[in-house]
Amino acid sequence: MSRLTCSSLEVLPTPLWRTVLRTNFHRVEALADFLELSDTQRKKLDYRPRFAVQVPWRLAQKMEKRTLNDPLVKQFIPLMEERESYPGFVQDPVCDLQFNQEGKLLQKYEGRVLLACTSACAMHCRYCFRQHYPYDLSKSFEKELSWISQDASIHEVILSGGDPLSLSDETLAAFLIPLSKLPHIRRIRFHTRFPIGIPERIDSSLLDLLGELPQQIYIIIHCNHINELDEDIFDALRKLQRLGCIVMNQAVLLKGVNDDSGVLTTLCEALADRGVIPYYLHQLDKVNGSAHFDVPIEAGRILIDEVSHRLPGYAVPKYVHEQAGEKSKTSLVQY
Repeated sequence: MSRLTCSSLEVLPTPLWRTVLRTNFHRVEALADFLELSDTQRKKLDYRPRFAVQVPWRLAQKMEKRTLNDPLVKQFIPLMEERESYPGFVQDPVCDLQFNQEGKLLQKYEGRVLLACTSACAMHCRYCFRQHYPYDLSKSFEKELSWISQDASIHEVILSGGDPLSLSDETLAAFLIPLSKLPHIRRIRFHTRFPIGIPERIDSSLLDLLGELPQQIYIIIHCNHINELDEDIFDALRKLQRLGCIVMNQAVLLKGVNDDSGVLTTLCEALADRGVIPYYLHQLDKVNGSAHFDVPIEAGRILIDEVSHRLPGYAVPKYVHEQAGEKSKTSLVQY
């Protein structure tokens, strides 16, 4: 039985990661001041963004000051360009709503389901494809567990959001412990940005919980540029690896951030050196407000071809696009 129970909520101290989370930047003005932006640069910012600002202190410290051209600044500070409308850029670019099954549960692909378990996240990426998603904010997972328990064809459960590691260990345990007892569930996957912005989230309590699960655990982090990484992050990922978790990375191809073969090569090699598998390079999901990040597919193909000539195959991510209704991610490169 898990030691993480509802009865223990009152006696548990505030974990360090929550204290760190409270230091995030939430105001454009505060972030602009921290970055020492000029008046001319500030005129390009959106001070009332439709998608709120959320930037961990760790990432802000890595941003180059007095510029909007830094690859981390581009990812996290809202620009007035987000207010511009372009054909093909929509609220729900991957048609999530069409695949809802029960409460927070989505099923797009055979054998696996995705739980959009929270709207909360460690950081708000300006290109987030779920920034307009109408999350079910209830704390209960009983309906979803019941649905999964009745479908023996489901072998993998994916926890996404938002970010599943935004949830407390007690809330995670209330879902994961019953889930782990279903004989047809063989794999549990987390999609998370937390290790990149707040690696303190990978603490002993979370590791204890994950260590109780008999299924193979996959941790899919999201990192787009080498400047996001540091030794604290790799130490946190190593703890997960030592537990037996398979750690992989997904990146999104972003104009002005990583649309350069040298930048991608450096990122993929750094990940591979630490045993983190470069899993996917995603073509941008065309969500409203993200057109300034878009890179043409043909340019992406050239980039991946160049990376594949520099690195071993296991260090080259698959270049893919999500297309609603397809049975899997669509490869954009013919292998």
